[in-house]
Amino acid sequence: MSILNETYTLSNDIQIPKLGLGTWFIDDDKAADAVRAAVEIGYRNIDTAQAYGNERGVGEGVRTSRLAREQLFVSTKLAAEIKDYDQAVAAIDQSLSALDIDYIDLMLIHAPQPWNDFRGGDYSAGNLAAWRALEHAHQAGKLRSIGVSNFLQEDLDNILEHGTVAPHVNQILVHAGNTPTDLIAYCHTRNILVEAYSPIAHGEILNNERVAAIAQKYRVSVPQLCIRYTLQLQTVALPKTANPNHMRSNAEVDFTISETDMETLRDLHERDYGQSSAFPVYSGK
Repeated sequence: MSILNETYTLSNDIQIPKLGLGTWFIDDDKAADAVRAAVEIGYRNIDTAQAYGNERGVGEGVRTSRLAREQLFVSTKLAAEIKDYDQAVAAIDQSLSALDIDYIDLMLIHAPQPWNDFRGGDYSAGNLAAWRALEHAHQAGKLRSIGVSNFLQEDLDNILEHGTVAPHVNQILVHAGNTPTDLIAYCHTRNILVEAYSPIAHGEILNNERVAAIAQKYRVSVPQLCIRYTLQLQTVALPKTANPNHMRSNAEVDFTISETDMETLRDLHERDYGQSSAFPVYSGK
């Protein structure tokens, strides 16, 4: 059975494919082709965000694929800067309009702080306001499931304590070399599915000799090893690519990493993202 046919079940009984296509850095005019190629290969989980600037293209790819809408799982994210109920309501409707796919399967708050103050001030009230907008859109049937991204335990606790719907998902940075074990475990105890973005460490892990040696042992590529690693952590893997050859290769992960090698990969501390450290999610601030 291909990983592309395997799913997890969210706490509201919605099925989500275990492997998805990330679309960060795919230009809007290239996004439709990327989505159609992914769907043709067998991907059923497509992830975008307001901040990516490609919702229109992603929606076009979904609409012009050969599949019925209900066979695809499409996620997007509310811009991190929106910490106000009315602005969030308007932004949700803007995403629905841009995607033009009738409904969104999963919508997340992109970060608990605006990007220019990532891991900075207290935005708990603003997050609750944005969450309330997501809850109402969920109740209205516009969003099948709702969640968060880049949320730490204290950010999750704020939503869990004061919201009426618990987050179905927390999408966070997870890869060999950066495994937030405690946060993943906390999410699992709260029945919040973790999605792993940048499972290949934005490409930087390709230069790691220790990871390459483990990959060679299984006769797989470093990206394949890294994707399999996040899957064995019981997370959704979201590698991003517009290259159909990479899409195919990323889905060829029908092997099992031993517990010893899983431990080695879990214990790695590789957080040098090179030029990509300019992005808040990689710099941590």
